[in-house]
Amino acid sequence: MKTSKFYKISLLFNANKVYDREIIAGIAAYLQTTRVSWQIFIEEDFRCRLDGIDTTKFDGIIADFDDPKVCEALAHTKIPVVAVGSAYKDEHNYPDGVPYIATDNAAIVGLAFGHLVEMGLRRFALFSLPQSRDNRWAQEREGAFCSLLMREQLKGEIFRGQATAAPSWTESEQNLIQWLRDLPKPIGIIAVTDARARQLLQACDTAGIVVPDQVAVIGIDNDPLVGILSRIPLTSVIQGAKEMGRSAANLLHKMLGGARLHNSRVLVPPVGINAQASSKHQSTTSPLVMRGLHFIRQYGCQGVRTEQVADYVGVSRSSLDAHFRAGLGRSVHDEILAHKLNAAKHSLAHDSTKISDIAALCGFNTVQYLNAVFRREMSCTPREYRDTHGCQIHST
Repeated sequence: MKTSKFYKISLLFNANKVYDREIIAGIAAYLQTTRVSWQIFIEEDFRCRLDGIDTTKFDGIIADFDDPKVCEALAHTKIPVVAVGSAYKDEHNYPDGVPYIATDNAAIVGLAFGHLVEMGLRRFALFSLPQSRDNRWAQEREGAFCSLLMREQLKGEIFRGQATAAPSWTESEQNLIQWLRDLPKPIGIIAVTDARARQLLQACDTAGIVVPDQVAVIGIDNDPLVGILSRIPLTSVIQGAKEMGRSAANLLHKMLGGARLHNSRVLVPPVGINAQASSKHQSTTSPLVMRGLHFIRQYGCQGVRTEQVADYVGVSRSSLDAHFRAGLGRSVHDEILAHKLNAAKHSLAHDSTKISDIAALCGFNTVQYLNAVFRREMSCTPREYRDTHGCQIHST
């Protein structure tokens, strides 16, 4: 009986990063839907052995070319290599002679910018990273942001801050807070990654800056870890990383079959936006309403009541209710309930958590109360809502 030839394929990615993991997931999806026979090798920390890396034991490589050291290490290898990384405006920044799968930075920033415009914002800023060879993709996003502002005849701010490191953390946060305080408000800020966006949310919290009423924040990566580390859920652009992985695997498959692709390039657009509370700006001039909304967004699912919101704002319950009705057309209690309902709807649509657990996590005392609210507000039960909307991420 004839056996198929197995190809040994090395994936040079940092599996600690959500972007890299999504690319690997895309490669896996290609393997599952085709008849390729690949044995995949992923090393926990391949960077420690990049100098003098031995590629002869592999039949092919798919690698992260955003890392300049990876480009240098694979520059002279004779085996098929597919590069994955940032799109560049300057053609000279692409590696020569290697097929390249690129994430569309201009489309990513454009999607984030358009979302903030839809939220009614007219001032914009970008939180980037210090310039370095390792962060060329961030500089590409800066360029895309500047091009958008020029096209729309708007002025904007770019702040690079410092690299994330424990020794400089306090100084870095203080500088970020000062930058945020000096910005005109309200303003929408695009962060070049979700990690940078999380720093923004923390700095706003420390400085008492209300998100999203004063500062609306949108990140890039749709990293679920950021969602559970932030009190205010983060809006984020969903990159087409899985499609990048599938495209890279497809190109390598062709190369292993003898195709000569050389400088082939595939530009992959973003999938859409996971819109959450951090960017849902509402035009309100009342600082009391802004402070109340800020408290509700952070603690609304923890069983808070109108009295606690009023205590935080520093006014009586009746006074705060009057401000909410004048500014938003609803009471503080209605806003708390809407926040809890939206949190429950998101959980039902995006994960498989038990409905009884969702009720507890979203601040409903019982499943019966959750059911009653859904029937009254949505004309369906939570289970019916999940059946209709489950596993969907809405794009804008």
